[in-house]
Amino acid sequence: MAKLTEEQRQQRAAARARQKALASEEEDRQDRERRERWAREGMRLTWEEVVAGEPCRGCGEPMHDSLGNWPPLMKLSEEQRREYDAAEARFKEKHPNCKSSRWSYSGSRVTHCFNCCPPAPLSPQTLGRLANFCATLPSEEERKKDLDTWDLTLTCDHVAQYTQHREHDRVSIGVADCPECGERRGVAQSLRVGPAYSGETVRVERAAADRERIAAELAAVQEKLRREERKAAATRRRVEEMQKQLNSDS
Repeated sequence: MAKLTEEQRQQRAAARARQKALASEEEDRQDRERRERWAREGMRLTWEEVVAGEPCRGCGEPMHDSLGNWPPLMKLSEEQRREYDAAEARFKEKHPNCKSSRWSYSGSRVTHCFNCCPPAPLSPQTLGRLANFCATLPSEEERKKDLDTWDLTLTCDHVAQYTQHREHDRVSIGVADCPECGERRGVAQSLRVGPAYSGETVRVERAAADRERIAAELAAVQEKLRREERKAAATRRRVEEMQKQLNSDS
């Protein structure tokens, strides 16, 4: 077999990258359709509904059975093994063609399908821990110093820009919004451009943010002034009416 030339190797690599991008694009489309269906049909549970014992609206199984995690498979007793096998058979019966990974609550033996079952909501305690963690992160302006811009060539052959931390040596996403098509497209090629923000860029953005804040405050003050002027005008009319009434009675 003849040895491939460098140009042929590059062409094959580009073809593989494009096929991977098309697969990512299709997976993203299916994921968006699934989330839209969950929202449309009201399938997501609130935390209060989970605590109240509402079953999963995707498969009908309990969200949490409070039976504890399964022991390691090698340490299952005979009875536990029968229960485990029955649970596996029930799962496969409910999800025969999902070909998806699973999720479950810690401390529960019920497993749910990422394709059919909307992910469980986070508890208030978990949300609180996340909020505390986010409060310790560097400011947005500090984070901008470490961002690089990448040019992404999409499956539609248009180019989109993407920013991420410069410690990454490759783009961390498989699909992106196309600025020309207005659709989500797979990323076929990526090229690092360089720092996303210079000192001047940050200064201009800060000035723009200040102008936007001042404009919003000005609009609020102007609206307050209009309300006070209308109130004052109404008060003047009332004073004039009372004065006329007083003069007519005298």
